[in-house]
Amino acid sequence: MTAIRVGLTGGIGSGKSTVLQMLSALGAAVIDADEISRATTAAGGSAIPAIAQRFGPDFLTALGALDRERIREHIYGNPRARKHLEEIIHPLVGQESARQVQAALDAGARCIVFDIPLLVESGRWRSQVDRVLVVDCSPQTQVDRVVARSGLKPEEVRAIMAAQAGRAQRLAAADIVVCNEGLSLEQLRDIVVQAARFFGL
Repeated sequence: MTAIRVGLTGGIGSGKSTVLQMLSALGAAVIDADEISRATTAAGGSAIPAIAQRFGPDFLTALGALDRERIREHIYGNPRARKHLEEIIHPLVGQESARQVQAALDAGARCIVFDIPLLVESGRWRSQVDRVLVVDCSPQTQVDRVVARSGLKPEEVRAIMAAQAGRAQRLAAADIVVCNEGLSLEQLRDIVVQAARFFGL
């Protein structure tokens, strides 16, 4: 029996990470592309030699990790530099994702959930998953949650949201929507359990 592949996405502050943890607890194998990406740019990470060669040692911290703040400033408004960074990181993330998928299949996983914040924006992910699960809430709820947890100002959160796919775009891409608005954790868990049944969990 082949495992069903689910792409999980949602805007910042939607509760996507909470839903991911619940799916994992129900037995889904989780592939976190962001986590893999961070590992490639940590000290000793597989992307570090190529980053040092392409951008120079000034873009590494004293410990040998990618200087995230410096690279963010450098690629902001510089599409060519951003593309160079992506050309280094994306293939490595793809290789490690494939390795983790194979390990999950070897372990008999029935459902593999890919945590993909930019699933709608990237375009390349849709063909690699069987179903898209979108965690949704109102834009105001997104702002309130992120301000509460991060200390960012509301306008800063709205700027992040403006750079992501719009709510309508995400919903249009969804096979299943988990509406995470005004719910207790228990109520959210009940909805996730129902959704998980579609994925063989």
